[in-house]
Amino acid sequence: MDRRKALKKAGLIAGATITMPSMFSLLQSCKNESRLDWKPLFFTDIEAKTVALLIDMILPKTDTPGGLDVKADIFIDKVIAKSYDEEEQKKMRSDITEFNAGCKDKKGDIFIDLKESDRIEILKEAEASSGKYNPGVWGTHVGEQEPIGFYRSLKSMAIWAYFTSEEVGKNVLSYDPIPGVFEPCKPLSEVGNRWSL
Repeated sequence: MDRRKALKKAGLIAGATITMPSMFSLLQSCKNESRLDWKPLFFTDIEAKTVALLIDMILPKTDTPGGLDVKADIFIDKVIAKSYDEEEQKKMRSDITEFNAGCKDKKGDIFIDLKESDRIEILKEAEASSGKYNPGVWGTHVGEQEPIGFYRSLKSMAIWAYFTSEEVGKNVLSYDPIPGVFEPCKPLSEVGNRWSL
């Protein structure tokens, strides 16, 4: 299966989990941020670079935009700054510190300063060892959720940011805006049957 088809299928799943309208406004505000003058609201410089590099490796640019092209890192920073409580913010910060400490123990340096082959090994290990999300029904996990860890949590947020971006929504996925275009003077003959809701 090529990447475009996989992204379209994954988009259906990601789209079904979006429940907070305020997150849409955060995502829309990210598209106006310039990559050159962006200053994180929550992340430190090293944290922002770590998150950006992870997103770029998880969702690289191919024939479709990458995670950084749609500013998923800026979106995640805004979500954490504006919707996480103090305890959740501390947890995110300690998770990034712990991730970088693990990189240093295994490969000798923090993630952003590793060579690419070492970064790939770190991500493969993180993918294999991270907890998995339980299946869900309408946004609610079924059963007791095991801890998923920093990598899986960030990956999930990056995919969410990616699929809810306007760029991906309009140019990668099938796009049918709701409620649709308002046509006040359309002849009844063009409408056909009544529409069910």
